Amino acid sequence: MNFNIKHIKIRVVFAFLAICLAIHMNAQNTPTTFKNPILSGYHPDPSIIRVEDDYYLVNSTFIWYPGIPIYHSKDLVNWKLIGHGIHRENQVNFDGLAHNKGIYALTIRYNEGLFYLITTCVNCEGNFYITAKNPAGPWSDPIWLKDAPGIDPSLMWDQGKCYYIGQNLTSEQEWPSQCQIYLQELDLKQQKLVGERTVLSNGHANNAVWAEGPHVYKIKDKYMLLISEGGTSTHHSITVHHSDSLRGPYISDLINPVITHRHLGKKAPIQAVGHGDIVETQNGEWWAVALAKRSLHGHTTLGRETFLAKVEFEGKTPIFNDGKGKILTEQKRPDLPWTPFEKESEKDEFKDDVLNLKWCFIRIPKKKFYDIKDEQLAIQLRPETWDSLVNSSLILQRIKHHKFKATTKLSFDSSKKNEQAGLTIYRTNNNNNNNNNNNNNNNNYLLLKEKDELILIQKDKGVKTEIARIPCNKSKVYLRAVGTDLNVQFYYGETLDAMNPIGSNQSLTTIADENGLMFNGPGIGMYATSNGKKSTKKANFDWFEYTNSKF
Repeated sequence: MNFNIKHIKIRVVFAFLAICLAIHMNAQNTPTTFKNPILSGYHPDPSIIRVEDDYYLVNSTFIWYPGIPIYHSKDLVNWKLIGHGIHRENQVNFDGLAHNKGIYALTIRYNEGLFYLITTCVNCEGNFYITAKNPAGPWSDPIWLKDAPGIDPSLMWDQGKCYYIGQNLTSEQEWPSQCQIYLQELDLKQQKLVGERTVLSNGHANNAVWAEGPHVYKIKDKYMLLISEGGTSTHHSITVHHSDSLRGPYISDLINPVITHRHLGKKAPIQAVGHGDIVETQNGEWWAVALAKRSLHGHTTLGRETFLAKVEFEGKTPIFNDGKGKILTEQKRPDLPWTPFEKESEKDEFKDDVLNLKWCFIRIPKKKFYDIKDEQLAIQLRPETWDSLVNSSLILQRIKHHKFKATTKLSFDSSKKNEQAGLTIYRTNNNNNNNNNNNNNNNNYLLLKEKDELILIQKDKGVKTEIARIPCNKSKVYLRAVGTDLNVQFYYGETLDAMNPIGSNQSLTTIADENGLMFNGPGIGMYATSNGKKSTKKANFDWFEYTNSKF
């Protein structure tokens, strides 16, 4: 018996030492700084909340589906995708919408046990909100607010009432693109706006354009209105306005804009800073999330991303990155316990019954066109093509890095010229028959197997160019795209050890913002089509790997 007690004591001591060692190692591995962006690739218009010790962040998604990704964090630096706000086909309808329509900027808020997402579906039915008890979902059907004009709605609660903060072009403009920010009570029981509508601001100056993205905060019994101005490109900015009462008057802060990069010029590596939201940590720190774009030799190939900045108040004025006044590429991280998530595998081997949350479609499938069986993703060839204004057999994930490698193994055999399947880099797909002003913005790369050939196609502003065409009579082939800054090289091969280039080095400026593209961002993934004809064929993908590792 004494031996057993002694043995137990020894085990306890060893367990204690193991815990101490783990704590010591964790402390040694805990970084003191973080790097921006905190969400790389296509993540515009961020909105953030804290619920106790948990943080939730959302982004706009336009016509990508599932829409409105919802991220969770404990430390404001490490984020995990946990669900989507738009995740059922009957919530909204994106058919016929151009790439720059659909789900615009949104706001996430929490009140009395319920999460709220409020946003605009442009060229759909306007502004709506959805609710959920769990931010991972499921989310409710949209509650449409027919009498709420404009875009970029927000919510706040004050003295037991819910208020809607909206944006709209003024009916009588004193200068071009003048907008108004307004506030009105939202009756959650009646599910509609009620009472007086109050205009809060037209922007911080008498030539402020596109005042949008409004949020009202109550801080120390005072009210602060935060808005974005200047459009979402190089002149983007964030301004704040103060009031002693909810309905104003709101006075523009003397230092406006509180954050912008427009004064840094077009050579600055970080551009278009704006559209922000702020949050107070449980430790009393204030932090802001905002969108910005990383410019590479004057080109933005990753779209608008989500960045993080420290905020300190001097009186009523929020100071962004005190002493710096700009978004930083690296800075001291928030005073929160370092809480990384388990790193997700870069290689999707399709072992689950459902697609990983990172995979998206363009517009909403009316019926399922893919199956996962025997660790293969089978995609049905359908008549729809990637540049039509309805859902096609296209499955994407975001391109998140200036240096990336994407590889997949395709099993596909067809005797028909119209049947194609392969790898794609996607940015936009406005149809020439569409009435949208940007109707030539078809921008894409396609590496496709058809019959007994492989073809590499570029579409740039609607102009189709066949880059290369080579024989390929094997039913199984590896396909790869390697992006290096502003270039991309495509490869093919019968084995991974013997990959051959197809075509010359291509330019990623095809998918850059400066090529007439805005709002959404780039994706890479798998595609199959029968080009206008019915087909029973399926293209099988054994796996798909995306990495920014050195290669």
